[in-house]
Amino acid sequence: MEVPEIDVEALAERRADGVPLFDVREPDEYDEAHVPGAVLVPLATVPDALEQFPTDGPVYVICASGGRSRRASQFLRANGVDAVNVAGGTKAWLAAGKPHERGNAG
Repeated sequence: MEVPEIDVEALAERRADGVPLFDVREPDEYDEAHVPGAVLVPLATVPDALEQFPTDGPVYVICASGGRSRRASQFLRANGVDAVNVAGGTKAWLAAGKPHERGNAG
């Protein structure tokens, strides 16, 4: 299944408009650094957390570099969520010098 993708520059613009962003990494990775406001839903828990994902517009999914978020996006799209993968993931976000937060997974 094709999954639409955006890069971190486009994500930064959309985040300014308040679009929903879900981080599908593990809690320790999220604690280390994450995009401000990203909601942690580890990949293995995405099927059980389907109700957390809005269906009234696009949602953006991020991981470390784009692989896990692509898999999560494929699952979400198959279940009626307009999921968009963030290419390059959190690593690209940090490399671009974008703001980030630490902690808060617990």
